[in-house]
Amino acid sequence: MNKTKNIILGVSASIAIYKACDLLRRLQQEGFAVTVVMTPESQKLISPLVFESLSGNQVFSGLFETQRNWDIAHVTLAAKADLVVIAPATANIIGKIAGGISDDLLTCVVCAASAPVLICPAMNEGMYLNRITQGNIKKLKSLDYKFVEPRKGRLACGDIGLGCLAEIETIVKEVKNIV
Repeated sequence: MNKTKNIILGVSASIAIYKACDLLRRLQQEGFAVTVVMTPESQKLISPLVFESLSGNQVFSGLFETQRNWDIAHVTLAAKADLVVIAPATANIIGKIAGGISDDLLTCVVCAASAPVLICPAMNEGMYLNRITQGNIKKLKSLDYKFVEPRKGRLACGDIGLGCLAEIETIVKEVKNIV
């Protein structure tokens, strides 16, 4: 009997957030159980209600918000995860994880998780190629964090450059390779 794999889909505040909706649906079509964890900043771009409607599940976001049960959210979410996928992943979230900063629910889940973490960057080319961002990515890769590299395309600023979220199918393929 195959056990349904649990994916935590972490969503940070990149304009590519709308693609996370497609990713959520594709992961569900592949038979994964998906729980969404949003950073507070991501909620300025899209409402948690969108992800709740698409997933049929509660969306988690606030580190100190009242939970629907008495479980400690970041510990419970981390414990049930077979994989944590962060898509889109901003330079900010990558930097916080690399620095061990756990000041929101998503970074706390990542810190508490023993499951693999797959990071899918999406940001402006200048931010992605910045030496600090690249150093953070290199550090995380050395710690066995997995990455699906961004692609070249039209960025939010209108320029063409490296930093677009990888194609959804590419991310799904990597998820399936990991779990």
